[in-house]
Amino acid sequence: MKIKLRHGLPIISLTLTHNNQSIVLQNVLFDMGCAATVFDTDALATIGIHIDFIKGRAKRMYGVGGTSEICYEQQIPGLQIEQIVLDDFPIQLGSLQEPYGFDGILGFDFMMKTMCRVDFETMKIEFN
Repeated sequence: MKIKLRHGLPIISLTLTHNNQSIVLQNVLFDMGCAATVFDTDALATIGIHIDFIKGRAKRMYGVGGTSEICYEQQIPGLQIEQIVLDDFPIQLGSLQEPYGFDGILGFDFMMKTMCRVDFETMKIEFN
């Protein structure tokens, strides 16, 4: 996975797959300072992932300056990010595209789960 700097922010593109449907998200923030992985609700709806108001739970996502947005955290069975299958990994769904311009935020929880390595010389993310 290649990191590109846009306005000083580390941006990646990734392929998300669920139930044999895939979407390429071009504008995902690679954010070591974000505890959770968050995706834009509208983007994931195109591959059949919707907020589950019964099994999910509302959470607040706080950004710089203390402003917050409501997200819904839920488990998505059979979710795959690039070549990594995540069966028991919680993600948050919320509005990211309109207020922030991102398709998603790949958070520290994903980085720890996958034990990814970041090479800042080549600007690449590698997975074991």
